[in-house]
Amino acid sequence: MEIWKLFILFFCAFFGGAAIFLVKSDKSQLLKLILSFSGAYLFAITVLHLIPDAYSGADAHEIGIFILIGFLLQVFLEQFSEGVEHGHIHKHNENHIFPYGIMISLCLHAFLEGMPLAKDHHNELIFGIALHHIPAAFALASILMQNHYKAGKILFYIIIFALMAPLGFYVSIGLSNGTIGGVEAYFNKMMGIVIGIFLHISTTILFESSVDHKVSKRKMVAVLLGISIALVGFYSSGH
Repeated sequence: MEIWKLFILFFCAFFGGAAIFLVKSDKSQLLKLILSFSGAYLFAITVLHLIPDAYSGADAHEIGIFILIGFLLQVFLEQFSEGVEHGHIHKHNENHIFPYGIMISLCLHAFLEGMPLAKDHHNELIFGIALHHIPAAFALASILMQNHYKAGKILFYIIIFALMAPLGFYVSIGLSNGTIGGVEAYFNKMMGIVIGIFLHISTTILFESSVDHKVSKRKMVAVLLGISIALVGFYSSGH
């Protein structure tokens, strides 16, 4: 296993959340550009790599069903996460009750996002997922801070979130080679679910922040840069 991937996944999410203690001014525009870049990159990687790989197996005729399941699963998760995985920050003043729905759905989302990395042989996906978790962790930390949680507790929950994608990566390696549960025959179906989640997340990021369906020049540059880097990786890997 490539340990450096685990470190990148963990520390990007951790520092993204911990940045809440360092940022003194509004950095929402920067976060939106990071989101636009990572959303475009994830979308391109999903189309160029994950979908062809998932359809290359003997069960290719069923993969579309699992992609739809993944898409609908993300719709369901967002009823509890309130779009935190998109970098959305909402105020919560419910007597400082811990937002369990947000935390659980966000952790499940991050765990599933780590799973395709078992097939990320050319490292195209790792950086997109890591970048995507920076604004998500920042949004989670912001919600906890708005609910007046102390710094120690905020860091504790950020660490839990930061561990989810590396854990998903670790579990997916065991599933793909059959060392965990002997379910390697179902790995492509699991990837179909993750593809559906990626399609929902990436397209939502790309289109929801556009006002009157117009894209700012900065966002367009971020989107084109994300897609271009994905294309460079696609052709340099011998496809």
